[in-house]
Amino acid sequence: MKTFSELTLTPCLHQNLARNLFVEPTPVQAKSIPPALTGSDVVATAQTGTGKTLAFLIPIVQKLSTAVPEQPGIRALILAPTRELALQIAEVFAQLSAGTKLRSAVVVGGLSEQPQLHALRRGAQVVIATPGRLEDFIGRKLIQLGAVSTVVLDEADRMLDMGFLPAIEKILSLLPKNRQSLFFSATMDKTVERLIQRHSRNTVPISISSSTTRTPDQVDLHLYEVGTELRLALLRHMLSQEEGSFLVFARTKHGTDRLAKRLSAAGVRAVAMHGDRTQNQRNQALAGFRDGRYRVLVATDVAARGIHVDSVAHVVNFDLPQTPDDFIHRVGRTGRAGQRGSASTFISKSERSEVSRIERECKVRLVRRDISPAILSSFAEPAQPHSHHPHHRNREPQGRR
Repeated sequence: MKTFSELTLTPCLHQNLARNLFVEPTPVQAKSIPPALTGSDVVATAQTGTGKTLAFLIPIVQKLSTAVPEQPGIRALILAPTRELALQIAEVFAQLSAGTKLRSAVVVGGLSEQPQLHALRRGAQVVIATPGRLEDFIGRKLIQLGAVSTVVLDEADRMLDMGFLPAIEKILSLLPKNRQSLFFSATMDKTVERLIQRHSRNTVPISISSSTTRTPDQVDLHLYEVGTELRLALLRHMLSQEEGSFLVFARTKHGTDRLAKRLSAAGVRAVAMHGDRTQNQRNQALAGFRDGRYRVLVATDVAARGIHVDSVAHVVNFDLPQTPDDFIHRVGRTGRAGQRGSASTFISKSERSEVSRIERECKVRLVRRDISPAILSSFAEPAQPHSHHPHHRNREPQGRR
């Protein structure tokens, strides 16, 4: 399949694809949409940013537009790890379903319940949810899943990393046995595989350059060994030498806030994004970053999971990612839409072995770069009190970022 026009879809869906300039499918879309349209269960392994959302929404919109439901109620359930990703899926669903009578409801934490309940009561056929809030709604008998004929797990690996396995198991056990299951994941470890085996039948496996083997070809990877107290100076130097937007990853929520404040104090337009921010704050931060009002977005891994911005020029690992998978997800945020990107990682001497593990497991090579102490000193802040014990930072558990 070279274009979406080759697919047998309703005229309305074809018009919506064309109107939104969805013309040529990405590899994961080309391989997974045809079997999904026939009703097969699909397990697709593909990196972040490869177009998985359309890969499951096109079959869902087609199916719901043409099949007569056996009973009224929610017919498709899409589970996603974060509010941001759930809201973005809802946006794309609205684009694809324009002109149909299909409605969606977003069921996520961190937003007011009332609009979510109102959307459900109006008769949403598609629910896009995070596992925690959906489990809460199920427990309070606010939602019925007995009519679901298609379930999607998007970013399955990340949901399991965040501790959602018990909630997902409970949710899947409540769905009708006779259903279509579509699993999308950037990595396919044993836990994900076991989950899929328990909850699918005769799956069509699809693998698009799995992130466990490679990073995007269009990303230049660099490594800087620099003391924690000089990392801000190095980041400021990079910002002075390059153009474009920077997505900077810090390990903790506190570190994210602190770095954004220090950059702002140095005259850089920067904003923080993490799990303790309200949904409104997170939406504003992301919109400001997309629009160019902020040049730097500082984020934790979990908060950044739903970020899809095509024009990120440079990703910076201000703190080393905790796993090789996190490294892949981070650097995959740049080098999109045919553009070349850069990803820089800052480490201390004690982290050399962790870098070797990332290089080995991801099959990549980070090019070592040195920076002149004179340059760093010219960008360094005045000495800060209480900044002399950098290595005792708290490692927050994954699910709380």
